[in-house]
Amino acid sequence: MINELKKITLFSSIMGMAIASSCQQANQKTEKETANTPKKTSYLSQPIISKIYTADPSAHVFNGKIYVYPSHDIETGTPENDNGDHFDMRDYHILSMDSVNGKVTDHGVALSIKDIPWAGRQLWAPDAAFKNGTYYLYFPVKDKSDVFRIGVATSKNPAGPFKAEPEPIKGSFSIDPAVFTDTDGASYMYFGGIWGGQLQRWNNGKYDANGSKTDSQKENEPALSAKVAKLSSDMLSFDGEVKDVQLVDKQGKALLTNDHDRRFFEGAWMHKFNGKYYFTYSTGDTHYLAYAIGDKPYGPFVYEGTFMKPVQGWTTHHSILEIKGKWYIFYHDTQLSGKTHLRNVKVTELKHNADGTIEMIEPWVQ
Repeated sequence: MINELKKITLFSSIMGMAIASSCQQANQKTEKETANTPKKTSYLSQPIISKIYTADPSAHVFNGKIYVYPSHDIETGTPENDNGDHFDMRDYHILSMDSVNGKVTDHGVALSIKDIPWAGRQLWAPDAAFKNGTYYLYFPVKDKSDVFRIGVATSKNPAGPFKAEPEPIKGSFSIDPAVFTDTDGASYMYFGGIWGGQLQRWNNGKYDANGSKTDSQKENEPALSAKVAKLSSDMLSFDGEVKDVQLVDKQGKALLTNDHDRRFFEGAWMHKFNGKYYFTYSTGDTHYLAYAIGDKPYGPFVYEGTFMKPVQGWTTHHSILEIKGKWYIFYHDTQLSGKTHLRNVKVTELKHNADGTIEMIEPWVQ
């Protein structure tokens, strides 16, 4: 009997330890699961429109109203790669609003790829301008040889529809056209982008289909530069040669290829503040918005720093606009879809400090 009691006591002790161990393991698992649970995301701004996916917003004020010229993201099932083939956009929708964060009107298709005679695929980030009673829509699209060129379409209405010229702008190449009109009335186009934007495949005015897929691959030499060209008076062609945007550090030295936190990648924009020219751009694979300041439209532009931390999603593309005495940045992220190729446009205030620098913007926290 005593032996049996000992067996029962021992069995009970073992079971108790097992149950305690199981409970401890269960508690540890719960704590681990809790630790891995994503924290709530807080966004600085909300999408201005959610019925369609939009990105790469170029914003302007025309006739007292804000017009936004974005890319129109769609799902085509194209596999994702570093060339950006999954950004397979096929038309443009123009958005308008009477005020920042006001009701947004989608004016429908303003230009479709099927109505561009020379186009092949991928209608990427556009921009717009106005002069002499005509609105101009500038757009990059691959031609039928799969080479990015920049085209132009015109309309008498800022909301379109736009009619494309029969050929791309002579001498144009790569992506991301941004048109800046100076206070003297002269207009300039800034453009270019490496990797999928193909800028690295151009040398001496010729396209190399077998060129690098990323950048110059000369890590310790000056990085590839954005391009700038003055536009003709009719806004349909370049007036003179395409030049490099001179981007240098505070010692006057060009930024190097291996300097991924500062060198130009894509998404150029120009705005003028207190007589200075602000060249802003995306660093691409490091996901910052950076800026450099100069005294002339052609530069040189001295690198000053970054002013927007990485958004949710891979790409960062923006425009900067003054509205009723305040400055705003239009940008995009992936809040609505969580997918890098299905983005949504946002807007928030941008502030210049007293010394001319730009206050840092944090688009989201988690």
